[in-house]
Amino acid sequence: MSRQPSESDGPSWKGMEGFDKLLEHRIRLGICVLLARHDAVNFQHLKALLEETDGSLGAHLRRLEESSYLKVRKAFQDRKPISWYSLTKGGRMALETHLTALGSLIRQGKRKGAVHRIPITSSARKKLL
Repeated sequence: MSRQPSESDGPSWKGMEGFDKLLEHRIRLGICVLLARHDAVNFQHLKALLEETDGSLGAHLRRLEESSYLKVRKAFQDRKPISWYSLTKGGRMALETHLTALGSLIRQGKRKGAVHRIPITSSARKKLL
């Protein structure tokens, strides 16, 4: 039986406060984390690291760009177009806020009594082993 958060959880329960809806998708979060570690990353490198298709990655990058989380610089190398992506200041701040909220949620889950174990019968335990 699951338990709802209550006043006994104290004022420290923040729930999902601070989470960024745009960064809740693993690919968009992965893009931003990679871009936070590097000044700029090109499309092909992001595609290889995230193991995404051109269409899927392009859609996620476009969504982040439209939300001003990243900027794109188009260049040519050996007459081939290359798109270089980097985080904007706003994108970096959104990522930091999201990661802080995620860390807070993880710490909430690690607190004593935060995880409730469901009793397992001895016959169920034998099946699991």
